[in-house]
Amino acid sequence: MISRRMLAAAMLAILAGCSPAQKETAGQAASGLTNIRFATDWRAEAEQGGFYEALANGEYVKRGLNVTIVPGGPGVNVPQLVAAGAVEMGVGSNSFIVMNLANEHVPVKAVAAFMQKDPQVLIAHPDAGIAKIADMKGRPILLADASITAFWIWLKSKYGFTDAQIHKYNFSNAPFLADKTIVQQGYLTSEPYTIEKEAHLKPAVFLLADEGYPGYGGMVLAPDSMINGKPEVVRAFVEATAAGWKSYLEGDASPGDKLILKDNPEMTEDVLAQAREKLRKYAIIGPGTMTDDRWATFFKLASDGGVYPKTLNYKDAYTLAFLPGAKAP
Repeated sequence: MISRRMLAAAMLAILAGCSPAQKETAGQAASGLTNIRFATDWRAEAEQGGFYEALANGEYVKRGLNVTIVPGGPGVNVPQLVAAGAVEMGVGSNSFIVMNLANEHVPVKAVAAFMQKDPQVLIAHPDAGIAKIADMKGRPILLADASITAFWIWLKSKYGFTDAQIHKYNFSNAPFLADKTIVQQGYLTSEPYTIEKEAHLKPAVFLLADEGYPGYGGMVLAPDSMINGKPEVVRAFVEATAAGWKSYLEGDASPGDKLILKDNPEMTEDVLAQAREKLRKYAIIGPGTMTDDRWATFFKLASDGGVYPKTLNYKDAYTLAFLPGAKAP
């Protein structure tokens, strides 16, 4: 249960994360529009480009929505914000986060998945004798705590990796650069570029999704109260975001980038450009589609690994009612 203290902390996180322009409009409904505070899972970046592009191009307004994007960051728990009612909707970073909601009986679901591939990668030195993921067996691998109970389960199952390989990842590239034998986790659109830029080293990059990892990314989370009570609002948000992603990757991305740079002054145009190119090259982004079959595959992976009980009704984690061509709930 979400306590009042947790809700208060969530609201403080929102106010701290809002840009100056967003703070002026937060909580103020434009005439005839429905207010939506949308929490992202990290500071403004290209991985959220479709949301920012939809906002910049008026896709949300055209569908009756007054959207305020609330940037995330370290320590911001988006599912908690949505469950507490501190925001109306938010980003679900990966399939484990969404499945956790069902396992904990939290009345929040994924309504769309705009990252058809989870952008998680493993990174190796180019001259370390690693030509494929299977070659990493027995090698030290830098992993964050959250990854050990997430994609690491899949790696152990598929490749026979063992927990003895795990080394603590502190989100610094320094340990990786100092030791050619080490493998590091990363995000397709982030760490490979920063390693290449900082160390003038082009690492070997292995996208887990291209090796069969079934997780989604970039999902939109909505509370059951909105799904059941205001389905037209959910549908409008999903449709507007799909239009935003199409424009951001196939059209003029500058409107979205302008808002991203405004919300995150530490971001740079070169980082945005390379991330956008990788999102296109690796076909990461889609129109929000999810399928029962793919969720079933993911649940089998996770439950076989002992993350969830096999009796869990995993379909409580998502709904397909708002996907393109779906009938209204």
